Amino acid sequence: MSERAPVTETEKEATDAGDAADAAASGANRSPEERAEGRPVATGADSVVRALENAGIEYLFGVQGGAIMPVYDALYDSDQLTHFTMAHEQGASHAADAYGIVAGEPGVCMATSGPGATNLVTGIADANMDSDPMIALTGQVPSDFVGNDAFQETDTTGVTDPVTKTNFFADDPDEVGTDVGQALALANTGRPGPTLVDLPKDITNADTDVEPGEPETPDTFHAPEEADDEAVAEAVRAIEAAEKPAILAGGGIIKGDATEELREFATTYDIPVVTTMPGLGSFPEDHELSMEMAGMHGTGFANMAITHCDVLIGVGTRFDDRLTGGIDTFAPDAEVVHVDIDPAEISKNIHADYPLIGDAGTVIEQLDAEMEFAPDADEWREQCQTWKDEYPMDYSTPDDEPLKPEFVVEALDEATSDDAIVTTGVGQHQMWACQYWTYTEPRTWVSSHGLGTMGYGLPAAIGARVAADDDQEVVCFEGDGSFLMTIQELSVAVREEMDITVAVLNNEYVGMVRQWQDAFFEGRHAASEYSWCPEFDKLAEAFGARGFAVDDYDEVADAVEAAVEYDGPSVIDFHIDPRANVYPMVPSGGANGQFALSEAQLEDL
Repeated sequence: MSERAPVTETEKEATDAGDAADAAASGANRSPEERAEGRPVATGADSVVRALENAGIEYLFGVQGGAIMPVYDALYDSDQLTHFTMAHEQGASHAADAYGIVAGEPGVCMATSGPGATNLVTGIADANMDSDPMIALTGQVPSDFVGNDAFQETDTTGVTDPVTKTNFFADDPDEVGTDVGQALALANTGRPGPTLVDLPKDITNADTDVEPGEPETPDTFHAPEEADDEAVAEAVRAIEAAEKPAILAGGGIIKGDATEELREFATTYDIPVVTTMPGLGSFPEDHELSMEMAGMHGTGFANMAITHCDVLIGVGTRFDDRLTGGIDTFAPDAEVVHVDIDPAEISKNIHADYPLIGDAGTVIEQLDAEMEFAPDADEWREQCQTWKDEYPMDYSTPDDEPLKPEFVVEALDEATSDDAIVTTGVGQHQMWACQYWTYTEPRTWVSSHGLGTMGYGLPAAIGARVAADDDQEVVCFEGDGSFLMTIQELSVAVREEMDITVAVLNNEYVGMVRQWQDAFFEGRHAASEYSWCPEFDKLAEAFGARGFAVDDYDEVADAVEAAVEYDGPSVIDFHIDPRANVYPMVPSGGANGQFALSEAQLEDL
C-alpha cells in the first residue's frame, strides 16, 4: 500500500499523504491530556474517537451509514486514525479480524444499524471461534426508538451476544468512551476475542465534556497468568518419564506471543512438535522436530505421532473436532498435559490428566524451570522420522493431466520470502495452502478455522496488508466459489493501491463439497458445479487490478513472478485439475491414525 489517507480517500482529499502519515504516527504517542488540549471532547461521538486514540488504534475498517454517521463525523477530525471504506460490512469485519491476527492488537470495524450491523455478524462469529482480538462499533437508532421496530433497527447486542466475548449498549454520553475503552481492553486480555459497542444516535450526538481515560478491563475481570506450582510439578514428572512425548502447539501459542518459549522448550528437550491449523507458524516446519499439522487433512506423520505418543503436551488448543476426529481414538495411549488460559477449555473435549491454567508463555517457562532432565526418547524421534519417510507430502505432475494445485502453492512459496503472509478462503484451496506452504514464522497464516467462512481470504488480505511491514508480501489463496463471495473487496485493494497477490485455484467446483459428494454421496454433484464462473483475470482488470490466466505448468513461473513483483493488487486465475482432491484425509469422526491417502483407501476405512 503506497498511501494512506487521513480518513478515507472517498470522503476527504488528502493534501499531503506523507504529512498525514507522520501526524498519525505522532498522534498515537500523545497522552490523553495532550489530545484534549488540541481537540477537546464535545459529544459522545468525540468520546468514542478519543477512546480509540487513547488505546493507540491507528486503523479502522467500515462502511458509513445513517446511525453511525456522528462517529464518522468525529473521526473526520482525527489526525491519528485512518479509515478504510470497505465494499461490504462483512469485508470490514474480516479485514479487522485479520489485522488483529497479524498485528497482535484489536482490529476495529464499524457499521451502521440494522443491516450494517447484521452484515458484521459473520465476521464477528468468525473472530469468536478463532479467539481473534477485534472490536465492532455499530450505530443504533435513537434510544427512544429502540424496541419500536424503527427504520434500520436491530437488537444488535441480542444478536451478537452469543458470538462476542462481551458487548455493551451505550446509554450515557458521559460513559460511552469508557464503554469503548473497556471493550478494547477486554478484546485482547486473557483469551482474545471480539467485543462490540452499540451506539445509539442520540448518545453519540449528545453533548459531553468527559474525557475517557486509558482503556481498562473491569475490576471483576482477571486473566490467570501462572499455573499452580504443584500441578506444574506433576506435569513435569510425567514429561520426564515419557518415552514418546509430543507437543501439540495450538493457536494460543501465537495469540499469547509464546512462540519463542515453545521453540526453546521443544529444542532444549528434543520433543517433536505437531501443530493445529491455527497453530501454523508457531514452530518452524523446516526444523527436524517439526511434524507439521495434524487433524482431518494433517500430515500422515503428524497424525501417527498423535496416535502413538504416551504424553501429549497440548498448549493453547481447544481440541476441536477437525483436529481430534473421534474423541475415543484421539491420542488413546497418552497422558494429556493441557495448557490454556481459559479454564472452560480444560477437559471440554479431551480429558486433561494434568490441567495447567495460565498464559501459554508463562506456563511453558514454569515447565522449563521445573524440568530436571529431558525424556529418554531417542527411539521415538527415530520413529517419527520413519513416519516422515513413509508418508511424505508428495504428488505427481503427469504431462497428460491438468495443473496440480500443490504445484501452484509451492511455486508461490518459493517466489516469496519466509515472512510472507498467507490468507485463504475456505475449501480445498485452504487445505492445500496449509499442506504445501512451509510456515516458519508466527502471524503469517491468516485463515478461518472454527467457523470455516468462505470468502474470508480477500478481505483478510486487506487487513493483513495494513498490519504487515511494508516489505512483507501478502499472498491470498482463494477458490473460485469462495472468491465470488467477497470479490467486491478487490475494489478496495485497487483504490488503496495495496500490494496483494491473489491466487485463485479454479476447479469450477465448490471443491471440498464435490470431494465429499464423490466420497460419501455416490458422486451426485448437487449444487457444487461452478462451470458458470467468470474469467477472473478479466474481472480483475475490470476492477483495475492486474489479471493473469494460467493453464499449464510452463506458464506458472512467469505469471507468479509478474504478479508478485507488481506493486499493487494482482489476480492469477489458475485453471487447476478439477478432479484434484485433498489428501491425507481422516473421515469425520474417524481415528487420526487411520487416514486415507487416496479415494480408494477412503472407501476402505
